[in-house]
Amino acid sequence: MRTARKAVPARARPPRPAVTRAAVLGSSVGQSLSPALHRAAYAAMGLAWEVEAIECEDPMLCGMLDTGSTAWAGLALAKPLKRAVLPWIDDVTDLALDVGGVNTVVFRQGRTFGDNTDVHGIVLALREAGIDSPASALVLGGGATAAAALAALRDLGIREPGLVVREHRYAAEASAAAGRLGVAVDIHTFDRLEELLHPAGLVISTLPAGAADPYAAAITHSGAAVLDVVPAAWPTRLAKAAGFTGSTVVDGLSLLVHQAARQVELITGRSDVPVEAMRAAARAELARRTG
Repeated sequence: MRTARKAVPARARPPRPAVTRAAVLGSSVGQSLSPALHRAAYAAMGLAWEVEAIECEDPMLCGMLDTGSTAWAGLALAKPLKRAVLPWIDDVTDLALDVGGVNTVVFRQGRTFGDNTDVHGIVLALREAGIDSPASALVLGGGATAAAALAALRDLGIREPGLVVREHRYAAEASAAAGRLGVAVDIHTFDRLEELLHPAGLVISTLPAGAADPYAAAITHSGAAVLDVVPAAWPTRLAKAAGFTGSTVVDGLSLLVHQAARQVELITGRSDVPVEAMRAAARAELARRTG
């Protein structure tokens, strides 16, 4: 006769440890300042988090998201992933959809949440420099950063900014975003820049490093405040020229720091993000790279 086995209560599983890693994904991510910014933030917040910089192109992105919830608390996305990630995110903020790009992914309870902090970064960088309600503005460039700039200008009360591009076809991305944002943009080419500058109170250059150099003199003579989004090659020729005439100059590093601070806030769920520690880390990293 078989003796019945005494039931043994199941062992309670220990709680799954919280993920204490974040990652920066993108092309040429080794040149990005974002890993240094995130590491500085987590260290100053007393979080012993790891931050990985991972070279990632579009085909790898879906796999990264599938394993993300067990690997990372969140991701910071750089080019060219901001638009490519949109179809793969469970919940995307209206702002990110309108701008047409997600630069922050947070993993919560098996779902992915996407947001865009570039707009936040532009708004805070401008306000930090005392630019809170410009009367008018011109945006140079027509890509993803230009789209974020249009959203930021809308938040500052400008709904009819000018957009200046080499050819009208280069304005397609920003123009589409303007329609979703409810912003009416006048699109021009650079041969009309000088006549457009005189009524402009603010010029936001979203052009790559060096691309705004030929227009520095014209922009400087207009007396407009200038935001040049280039963070690394600072001060740019445009920023130097504007600074010599006493114009308000906003550096791309401030934009980068504020958008990264918002990323840290979203990823950690904490509001005590050390902006100045991040700014100092970014400057130290730039100094290290330039010797």
